[in-house]
Order: sequence, then structure tokens, then C-alpha cells
Amino acid sequence: MANDARIVGWAHGKFGQSEAADLQTLIAEVAPGALAHAGLAEADVDGVFLGVYNNGFLAQSFEAGLVGMAMPGLALTPSARFESACATGSAALYAALDFVNAGRGRVALVIGAEKMTTVAPQEAAALMIKGSYMPEEGHFTPGFAGVFGHIAETYFQRYGDRSEELAMIAAKNHANGMHNPYAHFRKDLGVAFCNDVSDKNPIVAGPLRRTDCSPISDGAAALVIADAATANKLNRAIAFRAHSQAQDVMALSGRDMTEFAGAARAWASSLAQAGMTLDDLDLVETHDCFTIAELIEYEAMGLAERGRGGDVIREGLTQRGGRLPVNLSGGLKSRGHPLGATGVSMHVMAAMQLAGEAGDMQLPGATVAGVFNMGGAAVTNYSSILERVK
Repeated sequence: MANDARIVGWAHGKFGQSEAADLQTLIAEVAPGALAHAGLAEADVDGVFLGVYNNGFLAQSFEAGLVGMAMPGLALTPSARFESACATGSAALYAALDFVNAGRGRVALVIGAEKMTTVAPQEAAALMIKGSYMPEEGHFTPGFAGVFGHIAETYFQRYGDRSEELAMIAAKNHANGMHNPYAHFRKDLGVAFCNDVSDKNPIVAGPLRRTDCSPISDGAAALVIADAATANKLNRAIAFRAHSQAQDVMALSGRDMTEFAGAARAWASSLAQAGMTLDDLDLVETHDCFTIAELIEYEAMGLAERGRGGDVIREGLTQRGGRLPVNLSGGLKSRGHPLGATGVSMHVMAAMQLAGEAGDMQLPGATVAGVFNMGGAAVTNYSSILERVK
């Protein structure tokens, strides 16, 4: 099977509490723009790959059919919906890559979308926690914050209190989000505010404060994938030097929850496929659903030994001017985390950087980027290495 699938266009909606009435409207906000950005038409699309978690946020099911309702020109185009918890968008994208690389089609449209603010925050937390291993973890409150609060507590017990380092990660991502017009939050909070427990920044779960947690967001993003022959005729092409998926045991009790071993395997596989090291990357977009996740991911990707992820942020390695800038888009913490859209959004943010189209977020001279998106507490792990080839 060839590995010539390219990103040739994209579109990204504003994340936050959207006035869009439903998922169909969110899809319509990004899909036409992605095709226009690629310089392609609906008739050029051979397959549609939609990432939506849903799980009760909306009454509508069979979401794959909504794409043809949002864009009548795609009503007869084969379409499928994918779900893989917080990695739903990447699951849809990787299926599209396989579709193109296998020669089943020349052009694929990938859409990630979620409408989460249709329910109260407490109900949203109850819907999201179903992405954990319910027999053992369903009691955690509030939702996944409880799961990651437990992970943070366990990490702190083993390696010491890292609350200030988590605050530094939150402050970094909020500062970066100031430059992202699509971000849910565009406010520079500073380390002191993020580190202090207050009425405006209360404890949510375990040692995690509100500023350690990504928000409940609505939003959508889209990518157009084309084979190399088609991409060569278009204005831009971002290649996948590598893309890897690694799985881990779903139940936290079945593994060391502080290690993110599946994430480490995904990163190692992608770097080996690409024939690269971290030093070859100009930037990374990583999955900071909670700040403790980004800290442990530093270790998983190889920036630090286990238990030393806090050193990475203290030394400024992942700041904009550091060795490897992480989450220049603001990450999930600032950009927002509409579940089905997140994986697609992360790849859009990286592609924008490599194409020199990132506006105020732009890192000058960026040519190679890493993306890491995970579902659950590092249960399913997607690692991509992108490089501009046109």
C-alpha cells in the first residue's frame, strides 16, 4: 500500500458555545470551506469520513447521513461515521488516509464535529465518563476530570507535587491561545492565577483546578485528503511522513496510569517510520485535555525521563521560543475540546503552520510537525508526523 496521501485543504470553525442549532449546521460551516481551500468541488470527493462522539449530546443518530443534508452535492457520496472517544477525529482521518493510500479513492473529505453545549455541564460530564471503563471508573466525578484527577494524585504521590508545573502548562497554552482566532478562550491568565486556588479557579478533582481542565465546547473542523497525483496539481500539499496508532488496556487498574505507555509506543513508531528524532520536529500539537496529560505526554514523547516532565516546562523547552514548541494553537486547554472535532482540529493547526498560513500563531520556518491525539486516558493513541512537500 502506498503512503502518498496528502492534506491539500482545510477549514476550521470557531470553538466555544456555538449558536449553531445542530450538528448539520456545524458541518455546513466547515465542509464547503475546506473544499474551496483545496481548490476542489463536491464532485471530486470519493468518500466522506465524519468523526462525531455524540453518545447522547444530540437526539440525532446516523450522523454520516447529515453530511449529505448539509451539502446536497455529497448526498450520494459514500460516507461513514467514526467514534473513538477524544480521538474520534483522528480515527476518521486515519480511515481516510487508508482509503486514499489503498487506491479506493483519490479525494477524501474528513470532518470532525461536536455539539456539546446542548446539555448542562453535569450531564455532559456523565456522557463523557462513558468513554472510560465504567465498571471500575464510572464513579469518578465530575466525569473525566475525576479520572485525570486520580491520575494526577497518583503521579504526585510517586514523583512529588507538580501543581505549579501544571499551572505553567495552563498559562503557556492560554498565552498561545491569545493568537488563535478559533480558540474558545483567548485570555492570558498567567501562572499565578492558574496556580492559586480561588473562587474563580476552584479545585475540580484531586489536585486539578479549573484551569487544569479543558472546556466543554462546540465546534467543527475539516480536512481534504488527496493522493499525490491529485495533490501535485493543487496549491499546497502536506505529507504524512508517518502516522501510527497504538492501543493500551482500557482499565486504569490494568496498567501504570502514570506512564501513558501506549502514547510512548505511538510516538516511537512514528519517529521510526519517519526516520526522525524529536530534534527534527519544529512543533507539536498534543492532547492537553488536562494539564497532567500534557506533562505525562512530555515523558511519553521522549522530552524527559519518567517523573521529570515538570522539568520540561520549567526549563521552557515547550514554550514558543523553546526547543520544541508545544500547542502553539493554545491546545485543547485554550482552543477548546469539542470531542469529535479535536483530532481533525489538531491536524489542521499543524498543517496551517507548515503551509505558512497560521497567521498570528505562525512559527517562522516550520517545515515538520508532530501531532498526538488520544482517546480516553491514553487508551487509543494517534501520532502523526507531517511535512510540507508543496
